[in-house]
Amino acid sequence: MMTGKWPEYRQFPPQSARRGLPRLTAPRAKPHVVAMVAGTDRKSGKPPLKIKLCSPRGFCAGVVRAIDSVERALDRYGPPVYVRHEIVHNRYVVESLRAKGAIFVDELDEVPDTQAPVIFSAHGVPKSVPVDAQRRNLLALDATCPLVTKVHREAEIHHRRGREVLLIGHRGHPEVIGTMGQLPDGAVRLIETLADADTFAPKDAGKLAYVTQTTLSLDDTAEIVAALKRRFPAMVGPHKEDICYATTNRQEAVKRVAPQVDAMIVVGSPNSSNSQRLKEVAERAGCARVALIDRASDIDWRMFGAIASLGLTAGASAPELLVEQIIDAFAERYGVTVETVSAAEEDVFFPLPRLLRENAAAQ
Repeated sequence: MMTGKWPEYRQFPPQSARRGLPRLTAPRAKPHVVAMVAGTDRKSGKPPLKIKLCSPRGFCAGVVRAIDSVERALDRYGPPVYVRHEIVHNRYVVESLRAKGAIFVDELDEVPDTQAPVIFSAHGVPKSVPVDAQRRNLLALDATCPLVTKVHREAEIHHRRGREVLLIGHRGHPEVIGTMGQLPDGAVRLIETLADADTFAPKDAGKLAYVTQTTLSLDDTAEIVAALKRRFPAMVGPHKEDICYATTNRQEAVKRVAPQVDAMIVVGSPNSSNSQRLKEVAERAGCARVALIDRASDIDWRMFGAIASLGLTAGASAPELLVEQIIDAFAERYGVTVETVSAAEEDVFFPLPRLLRENAAAQ
């Protein structure tokens, strides 16, 4: 744990420490603030290292809502609480919640007949899942990110208006499965690449609409959308961009930092789409050495030899505690200074699922 060495970003209290998952959100740091040198000065003999800390980073409002939903359900109902799919794609978060009594399952048929709550993850679920939960009289709580729900509603509106719906996203990702599952089989066509955009054959070129996965690369998505619009000028897009604010802001911060540093670390799990996209953005922005890691123990020190600067960010499902531990690990080997590079301020808040809000109010 940190012990006060980093006042520049430790001055903000954790938002959910009472539930044992500290640092749910990255603090709002002033741009380009230089922190004190960690532990020792130049006399220590450690090589100097400037860490450029991206802001914003880490948990977004949708992730905070999802994790708090599990925490609140555990407080209210006691363990076990069943969670369909990983509540968010982060190993540390999942392990922490599992230790408190959350049981993660892939499908509802793994849940026994029970009075315990069953929570749907932040990625969203096909319509068949809540229908099945209702049929079995399960206490279902939907922690789907509201921005994902927005995409679901858009797809449904387009379908009702007789449009063929294209979904730009990654096959097999839970969010994509959930979005495609809002409509009848065959009503949504998945577009993953530029090649897909170039070869797609519509039923009616005059009745097309598209939606996107919320955690994509902005640049990749823009290229695919541009290719589709060249072929199908009448295609209808979202009223407001589907790629979420958190994805946009984190990628913008990485674009600012990556060209300025010798190496970069993205804190996040390999199955996290938004974390993978941050790694790709850093590479495209000109950073020669970029690593996606879960935690400090995963650092491959052979990759970080004689570097003088390091960029550091975290995916939207990665706790701030993991960022702190990585800075600590580098401080053991380098004389570290920290500079925060800010791309945006975030103050988005999503309320808990209604049933959890009502229970909380009644207590």
